[in-house]
Parts: sequence; C-alpha cells; structure tokens
Amino acid sequence: MNFLLATLTSFSVGFLLTPIVIAVLKKIKIGDSPGGRKIHKRFTPSMGGIAFISATYIALAIWGWQYPMPDIRFLLGAIALMFFVGFRDDMVELTAKQKILGQLVAVLLVIVAGDIRIKEFHGFLGIDQLPLLVSYGFSAFVLLALTNAFNLIDGLDGLAGTVAVISLSLLGGWFYIQGLESLAVLSFTLLGGVLSFLVFNWHPAKIFMGDTGSLALGFSLGSLIIAFMEYNSSLAEGTFLKFEPSFTIGIVLMIYPLYDMARVFTKRLSKGKHPMSADKSHVHHFLLRSGLKHNEVALLLGFVQLVLIGLVISLGSYADNLVLPILSAVVLLLGSRLDVLTLKSIRRKVNNSPRILAVDPKPANKSIKLKVGPQTVESGNMNLN
Repeated sequence: MNFLLATLTSFSVGFLLTPIVIAVLKKIKIGDSPGGRKIHKRFTPSMGGIAFISATYIALAIWGWQYPMPDIRFLLGAIALMFFVGFRDDMVELTAKQKILGQLVAVLLVIVAGDIRIKEFHGFLGIDQLPLLVSYGFSAFVLLALTNAFNLIDGLDGLAGTVAVISLSLLGGWFYIQGLESLAVLSFTLLGGVLSFLVFNWHPAKIFMGDTGSLALGFSLGSLIIAFMEYNSSLAEGTFLKFEPSFTIGIVLMIYPLYDMARVFTKRLSKGKHPMSADKSHVHHFLLRSGLKHNEVALLLGFVQLVLIGLVISLGSYADNLVLPILSAVVLLLGSRLDVLTLKSIRRKVNNSPRILAVDPKPANKSIKLKVGPQTVESGNMNLN
C-alpha cells in the first residue's frame, strides 16, 4: 500500500508543479523554438525534468524513511548530480567533453561507491566472474551508453516518457516482489513523477524534458537495470521471477533506445559524419514521415517494446547464449522491415503529391478580365531624356 501511496504522492506533486515550471520557463523564455531539426510548431519550454525529478525526491522524503534508504544513498546522490549536469547544459550549453566528464563522475559514484555494477557474465560467451577493474570499466561503459541512448530518443512528444513508464513499472514490480524495498520505492516514485510529466508532454506537448530530465531519467533507468540484472542473477534457483538470461533481460528493458542509438550511429559513420552530429535519422523521425502522428508513434514503439519484453520473459528459462541472439535477430528484422515500409510510404506520398512546377491549366474558352485602375504620377521634376 505504501508503494502505491508513494507513486500517487509523486504524481500529485509533479502534476501540481509542472504548470508552474511551464509558466516560469515561458516567462524567462527558456525552451525550444520551431525550425531546423525541431519538429514542433511553436515555442515550447524544456527542462521538464525539474518537475518530475523534484516530485520524485519530495515523495522519497515523505515515504522513503520507512525503508533502508542508505542502501541507495550513492545512487540518489548520483541522480541529483546527473540532474545538475543536464540543468547546466540546458541553461548554458556544455561542450561534449564537459558533459561526458560530469556524467562520468555520477557513473563512478554509483559503480565504485554504490557498488551497483556488472560483476559477472553468468557464462555468456564463456565468461563468468569479471576482474574488478574490468567490471568497473564495462559497467561504466554500459551505464554511459544507456544514459545517452535514452537521451537521444527524447525528440518526440511522449516517447521517452512512454519507454520510461514501461520499464519503471516492470522494475518497480520486480523489486517489490523480491523484497528490495529501497529500489522499489525509488522506481515507483520515479514512475509517478514521469506519469505526471506525460500529462503535459503528450502530443501536443506543453513542455519537453530537456537534458535536465532525459539525462537524469536515463541514468536512473540504467542504474536500476544494472541493479536488477545483478540481484536477479544472485537469486536461488527456482525463485519466483528469476530469469536465466540475466544479461538479455536487462538489455530488453532499454531495447528501443539502444537499437536507435546503434542505428543512427551506424548510418552517420557510413556517411562520413560524426556519430553525435544532429540529424533526422532516428526511428521516430522515419515513422513520422510515413504519416503517423506523434502519439501514434509513441504508442507503437511502446507496444513493440512490450512485445519484445514478453518474448524474452517467455524464454526466461534459457541462457543468454540462446536468448540474446534471438532478441538481436528479431530487432534487426523489425528494423529492416521498418525501413522498407517507411521508404515505400514516403515514395507513395511523393508520387501522389502535386509537382512543384505544375500549372493548373485554365479552360481555353474562359476569358480573363483584367481591371486596371487609374494611375497617377506625383513627382516634382522629371527627366524626360
């Protein structure tokens, strides 16, 4: 019951706080204007993370004292640090090096101080226990990848929030069932905050997450997923909801952001571009060009994520060596099929559109009357030569 109340508290605080944040950001003109890569049609405030991250911490302050919060004190500090990195970037843009450095400090705080890291591969690729330094390095790479992959999908109304709601719901429920109360209350308070944000971020969005929200939320999800993978693998055989493919079950919770990041990076590098260069090659951009609306794209991609999660859960008694290749093959097949269908849809729209230089011919027997009004010249001296 307390977890439900914590979720409702976070939702209520976020729901009341978000309109205030919108009004303040509009007044001081902090947000995104239409044009360029932007696909919205009017000035929209960003930095929506201020509302739902604040709601999360307020709800934790109210309900978290009942649970062993020292277990996650370093994680909470790292989320706050990542929030301020995003806040600083939204206010005054950071360089790529500054941004990564700030993220790395938060990552190391979780991995080294909080000991939330990938400690073993559980036999995947023939690897079991990882040496400590390898574990630190690999965990840092995974957490940075998850954080920035989530940040990259925050380009469409409601999309990032939908992906987060699905993953947080599953993570919170699993932590609760396994008795991991501190991680459960964090998941559920984040869930309540993001749900309140979605009310205002659903198409047409009144506010965007900005880096303030997407970096903090992506980092939170990445950290919770790594914790989930390690706790899942440590459960005794036969425990309810213990999944054998520990690595794959974590990956599938963020499968869309990871696939989209790999896809756009590959496309950009193949064209000789920098992988972090901005463009409109994301999956959600393709779906928009095929004729779908913002909310339809968000719901479609959320549904696909749920199907893939269901696929991995149904294979929960098999090892990563089998499940991960199956998941990868399905995702690549869906991605290639998406490209084919989207390109066909775009070509069809282009073929059915009128040509730019096409002239609408007038009937030959229809006369055109021109009326010219009286013209006068009001000038002083005129040179008639």
